[in-house]
Amino acid sequence: MRRRHLLALSPALALAACGAGGTDPQGTSTPALPDGPEATGPGTDAPTSTSSDGTDGGDASPTQEAPGPWDPSEEVTALLDRLTPRQMAGQLVLVGIVAGGSIPPEVLTEHHAGGIFLLDVWRDPDQVDGIVTAAREGSDPQLPPLIAVDQEGGQVRMLRGDAARRTPSAKELGSTGPEAVREAYTTIGEDLAARGITVALSPVADVVDPQLGSGNDPVGGLDRGFGTDPEQVGACVAGAVEALDATGTAATLKHFPGLGRVEQNTDHSAEGILDEVTTAADPFLDSFAAGIDAGAELVMLSSATYARIDGQAPAMFSRAVVTDLLRDQLGFEGLAVTDDIGAAKAVASVPVAERATRFLDAGGDVLLTADPSITGALVDAIEEWATRGEEQAARVRASAGRMLTLKERRGLLGTNPD
Repeated sequence: MRRRHLLALSPALALAACGAGGTDPQGTSTPALPDGPEATGPGTDAPTSTSSDGTDGGDASPTQEAPGPWDPSEEVTALLDRLTPRQMAGQLVLVGIVAGGSIPPEVLTEHHAGGIFLLDVWRDPDQVDGIVTAAREGSDPQLPPLIAVDQEGGQVRMLRGDAARRTPSAKELGSTGPEAVREAYTTIGEDLAARGITVALSPVADVVDPQLGSGNDPVGGLDRGFGTDPEQVGACVAGAVEALDATGTAATLKHFPGLGRVEQNTDHSAEGILDEVTTAADPFLDSFAAGIDAGAELVMLSSATYARIDGQAPAMFSRAVVTDLLRDQLGFEGLAVTDDIGAAKAVASVPVAERATRFLDAGGDVLLTADPSITGALVDAIEEWATRGEEQAARVRASAGRMLTLKERRGLLGTNPD
């Protein structure tokens, strides 16, 4: 059952206009991309909705809760029962593929990756269609791949040219109004759906500190944020989530609990990524709560560190952030995913296996890696971690169940991959 979040949102939030505000591959984070027609820079950001009213579904009896929207169905449960330990572990990894590249065969055949996400700039729709087809044909028919892409608008658009229409930046949309947000994200969702892509690694829900502005490199510096006021940003985020959902596309909120107060981009730096302000009751979390209430099915965890929540670990490796704050306080039941853990500087000092196990320990579900070469090591680590005890085995099964539930909700399970 979905828990009501505990943050004190303004009653006017759902009606607030996205007026002028006072990653990704940051999300899977993506380096800054020029916005002109010749842009070729790489990007690594690097994907029936839950009720948007935030209310509980009610109890089947005074002592028994009714099934929640993310409880596995009979079909998903039966599928989980058939999977090998490695297949189950593999479902918890999404692998980045650069434009013009191909999927290493072992990623799908040996490691059973849950899907792929597109990196760099893809302009040719035939190339996009080809990689989507290759992912489907290379996967076990009972485990169709999830396909995701970082498509925010403005500078952060992995699909360009003939592959997708141009949409304005979040900063521009936020200063225009809620209808502009809905229109742009309807366009994004339609373009992704036309290419067989099920998950948008957007919208950015980070609230930019007005004192930093463009000095906030990962968000403000790239015009990726809707604004500097949590209520205004929340209304924009909710509109984006609902517009994507209406096109059959799952939305990803990023980068929880927010990158608006750090100076450096975690993709490119291990310094300048300490947030010393944000707390577990911070108004800057309201925009994420609004996106969750609007039905967002994925939340991307930041790889910055939040001193006033858990100063000992990056957010994605922190139980205080992933379990206590995101799951318990905000009531998020969907798929919790990492920002890039393959090429990002913020996690470069962490051994590859620990990147997987520390995230699972914290309560997360799926790892995104911009480096396909570490796929096997990640799956190995997850598979081994599941053997450490009943609790670990149950955690891997639950995360795989969330992944398969998302695939089921988005019409992938039980379909012919051709």
